[in-house]
Amino acid sequence: MTPQDHEQEAMILDMLDRFLETEVAPHVRKLDHDDIYPAEIVEKMKEMGLFGCIISEDYGGLGLSTATYARIITRISRTWMSLSGIINSHLIMASAVQRHGTQAQKSLFLPRFATGELRGGIGLTEPDAGTDLQAIRTVARKDGEDYVVNGAKTWITNSGQGNCIALLVKTDPDAQPRHRGMSLLLAEKGPGFQVTRKLEKLGYRGIDTCELLFQDYRVPADRLIGGVEGRGLQQILSGLELGRINVAARGVGVAQAALDEATAYSQIRKTFGKPICEHQAIQLKLGEMATRVEAARLLVESAARAYDRGERCDMEAGMAKYFATEAALENATEAMRIHGGYGYSKEYNVERLYRDAPLLTIGEGTNEMQRIIIARQLIERNPV
Repeated sequence: MTPQDHEQEAMILDMLDRFLETEVAPHVRKLDHDDIYPAEIVEKMKEMGLFGCIISEDYGGLGLSTATYARIITRISRTWMSLSGIINSHLIMASAVQRHGTQAQKSLFLPRFATGELRGGIGLTEPDAGTDLQAIRTVARKDGEDYVVNGAKTWITNSGQGNCIALLVKTDPDAQPRHRGMSLLLAEKGPGFQVTRKLEKLGYRGIDTCELLFQDYRVPADRLIGGVEGRGLQQILSGLELGRINVAARGVGVAQAALDEATAYSQIRKTFGKPICEHQAIQLKLGEMATRVEAARLLVESAARAYDRGERCDMEAGMAKYFATEAALENATEAMRIHGGYGYSKEYNVERLYRDAPLLTIGEGTNEMQRIIIARQLIERNPV
């Protein structure tokens, strides 16, 4: 990064910190408890340009590095993880267009993505296809100048309040291997695109996660990302590297928030005549929590730098995602135990962190899958 880049990053992060402190933090508890979509906050995020974080300046975005983007996500998640999801899925969609779209698609969509005029995410998961994306059943058949889509999707973030998704479909259901029959369409809401219900969740509340139904939904053929069928899986997998860096950064934010809460509470709460932070049992927990946060942060930075260099980084992103999200889950659990009975009360933030953290170990590829990816890459990169 140049000195100018460092200065720009410092200004953006300072502005973000002030926004989170004044416009977000005071409202988190109510929005989370009542599962209310933060519409006013999202409008302010649009004004700040956050929906164009990593979109090129040529198309009206901020053109930030992935490393800076990860720091933004960490800060947001430290205050309220749900907000980071509103950006993440949207930018995976934008990244797919920026990396793989035709010039016409970039010119038409990226400026609208950058302003938040078009906002949404990615339509991958189906009732019978999660980790195994090649098993999807949503089909798009060519009909003149359109594709006609039929199928269903589930667990689609930003699909209720958003108005556009990058939709993974089968354009050739009989193709072998299966990935050769998969394509990615830019699907704006319209007739045949139905949001059937919003899913109720343990945590990650306030953000819309929905089930979708497509019945004879028509998409213009020029919305096929890249203009060539059969490349959808590769296109979306490259975007998922970014998604995993995002989720890893969220893990750092949640782990840091849990550490913050535990550190502060341990200095206030007293037992046996002294603050509990002076008891060795609590000190052992705090020491482990702090080390997890720092290790997770460094893994995220390493993966983000590799992504910025244009290198294949599925192993680095997988390591960051796996370690940082497990750190979030462990720190949230330890923070609750340090708080004792109060940690189980909705009066304290650790209760929300405890509900939010488990999602991170599941979303954007389970942590079991991350370990498999890491191992496979380790063997591939170190042949005997």
